[in-house]
Amino acid sequence: MRYNVYSEYLRQRYGEKVYKLPVSLPVTCPNRDGSCGGGGCVFCGEIGAGYENLPASMTVEMQIAANRIHIAAKYKAKKFIPYFQNFSNTYLPVEQLEQYINEACQEDVVSIALATRPDCVNDKYLEMLAEISQSKKVDISIELGLQTVNYHSLKKVNRGHSLAEFLDAVLRIKRYNLEVCSHIILNLPWDDELDVIESAKVLSAMGVDQVKLHALYIVKDTVMADWYQKGEISLITKEEYIERVVTFLEYLHPEIVVQRLIGRAPEKNTLFTNWQTGWWKIRDEIEKTLLDRDTCQGKRCNYLNGSAVQKFL
Repeated sequence: MRYNVYSEYLRQRYGEKVYKLPVSLPVTCPNRDGSCGGGGCVFCGEIGAGYENLPASMTVEMQIAANRIHIAAKYKAKKFIPYFQNFSNTYLPVEQLEQYINEACQEDVVSIALATRPDCVNDKYLEMLAEISQSKKVDISIELGLQTVNYHSLKKVNRGHSLAEFLDAVLRIKRYNLEVCSHIILNLPWDDELDVIESAKVLSAMGVDQVKLHALYIVKDTVMADWYQKGEISLITKEEYIERVVTFLEYLHPEIVVQRLIGRAPEKNTLFTNWQTGWWKIRDEIEKTLLDRDTCQGKRCNYLNGSAVQKFL
C-alpha cells in the first residue's frame, strides 16, 4: 500500500481482523451549552457526527452487544474497539466517564476510542484512562477533532478553540502513553494547499499516532447550510479534494496510521455529500492517483529534526 492503512495496522497489532463498534453516550459539547460558546460548530447538525449510532438511552453494554452481533456476522471480526463517537465524550464528570469505560472493557475488546475536543482533555481524566488501560490490558485512543491548523478557519466555523488547545491536548495525552488520533477536514472553504501541507506538518511534528481525513458535508438547517444556499461559500471539486489528500499524505510522517482518506456521510438531510459519489469510489481514485504518480505517504516528510543542518551530519 502507498499509505499506512488502518485495517492492516490493526491486523498486525492484534493478530486478526478488528472492527469498531459505535457507542453513544448522553453527552453534549461545551460549544453547545454555553461553556465556551453556543450553537456548536457551523457544520454540525443536531445529532452530531454519529448518525448511525444506537440511542444513548441504551447502556454501553447493550450497545456493544447489539453492534457486535451485526458487525461480527457481516465482517467476520472477533475482536472489537468500542468507539465513543458522538459529540465530546470526555465532557462529563470523570467518575461517570470511568464507569462507561469500564463497561466497555469486555473480553473481546482490544482497544477503546474516545472522540472529543482538545479543550476537553484534562490530566485527571487522562490519569484515570491510563490506569484503566494498564489494569484492563486494553489500549485507549483519544480522537481529537482539530479539523484544520488554520486558526482563522477555526474561528470562522465557531470551533470554540484554537490550534493551541490541540497542541496542549496532544502533549498531555502523550505523557500518559495513550494514543492520539486527529480528525482533519481537507476542504474547508477558507483553506488552501498551504493549509493542507501545514496540517500534515503539524501532525507529524506532534507525533500523533493516527489521522482521520474527512470531506466537508453540508447538513441541512445548520449555519453552514445557510451560507451554502446563499452562495456565501463554495466547495472545491472532487478532483481538487483528491489532489489535497495526495499532497497531505506526501507530507505526513510515514509512521502515522491513516484511519481513512474520506469519511462516510449521510445523504439524508444533507445539501452536499462527497460530491454525490460513494466514499469508496473516491478512496479508490486516491489510491490510483498515488499509484499512477509513484508517490506515497511520507515522500516529502523531510522537514523534521533540523532539516537545514542535516547536510553537515
